[in-house]
Amino acid sequence: MDVKNRGFSLIAFSLFLLLSSIFPHHFSAANKNNSIPPTSIHSLISSLVYTIKGNVYPDGLYTVSINIGNPPKPYELDIDTGSDLTWVQCDGPDAPCKGCTMPKDKLYKPNGKQVVKCSDPICVATQSTHVLGQICSKQSPPCVYNVQYADHASTLGVLVRDYMHIGSPSSSTKDPLVAFGWHARCGYEQKFSGPTPPHSKPAGILGLGNGKTSILSQLTSIGFIHNVLGHCLSAEGGGYLFLGDKFVPSSGIVWTPIIQSSLEKHYNTGPVDLFFNGKPTPAKGLQIIFDSGSSYTYFSSPVYTIVANMVNNDLKGKPLSRVKDPSLPICWKGVKPFKSLNEVNNYFKPLTLSFTKSKNLQFQLPPVAYLIITKYGNVCLGILNGNEAGLGNRNVVGDISLQDKVVVYDNEKQQIGWASANCKQIPRS
Repeated sequence: MDVKNRGFSLIAFSLFLLLSSIFPHHFSAANKNNSIPPTSIHSLISSLVYTIKGNVYPDGLYTVSINIGNPPKPYELDIDTGSDLTWVQCDGPDAPCKGCTMPKDKLYKPNGKQVVKCSDPICVATQSTHVLGQICSKQSPPCVYNVQYADHASTLGVLVRDYMHIGSPSSSTKDPLVAFGWHARCGYEQKFSGPTPPHSKPAGILGLGNGKTSILSQLTSIGFIHNVLGHCLSAEGGGYLFLGDKFVPSSGIVWTPIIQSSLEKHYNTGPVDLFFNGKPTPAKGLQIIFDSGSSYTYFSSPVYTIVANMVNNDLKGKPLSRVKDPSLPICWKGVKPFKSLNEVNNYFKPLTLSFTKSKNLQFQLPPVAYLIITKYGNVCLGILNGNEAGLGNRNVVGDISLQDKVVVYDNEKQQIGWASANCKQIPRS
């Protein structure tokens, strides 16, 4: 199951990256049939840097711009370390886009030659590991996929071939750093019925998980970059994303191992014990997933109940009272509407994720890392019940808790690291 969405709540859109290193003979055929020029990569590029747009609230997502097609067109893609699949909204060759949010003239439009047939080994290999696909008939129709997500979102589309330009938006050159062939899932029907839809909806999703089909793994497999990525999400909005290892902090960062799972490929780590205001809680031995594709942080139902009760009980005697707010399930109002978290910071206590197998290793969640101020002037709890979102017992650290930290996913050494950072200061290559 893919864990990906904004608060596990984003309509699924997509392009799916499968580079020549995984299907080299098919890639060559794709170049021949679709006039996609082959690209020869001779040296390792240390890192690519992308400027991030967006925020936790009200947008509910962070995006980067990626150029796709020939001629290339920019698409804003939601950065998602919780899944491998990369998707884009499109007008299918035989089906108009349903549930898409982009103007029709902005949708990705594959031509007939780009559509992968059901009989293509790429389709078979892809569907066997990632999607619920159709049984291929002798007529060899397009490779149709249908993905159902845990938060009840879904996407329907076809597999196509095209190429994308990978490079740093901050680069001084007008030409893309590199262009190469890829196989993309063209999503022409999206549905969503989850609890917390984002205010803004991107053109697609950039899958940055640690599975073999993620863009990071593909770039690594062709010798382009090291298998490392990092992001720095600013609480003021924006930030930066880097692929490769050049911008990993040389000091101040702490590391914890990634837990390997044969069932799922996520950035899973732990175990952790949960502390509230420096004191232990009954929530112990938790495994957690770091997921930039989730706007908010999710705990399994028992842990969520512990957190919600502790926060509520600690507010007794303070000038806050519960109020209904459509933004999130648990909210409070003050004597007058709040304008910033600075006004409520002293009313709330910090949470801490303490890694029990790593001495003195902690992931701090001050109030600003689990609260938002809504447009109604209320303060709301940005920690949600994962069971209600269809996540079962998973515990997910989302964007709200990842802000103002550089978070590094090092697949070379199988570890995740973090350090406080000024995310508005974008590094230059």
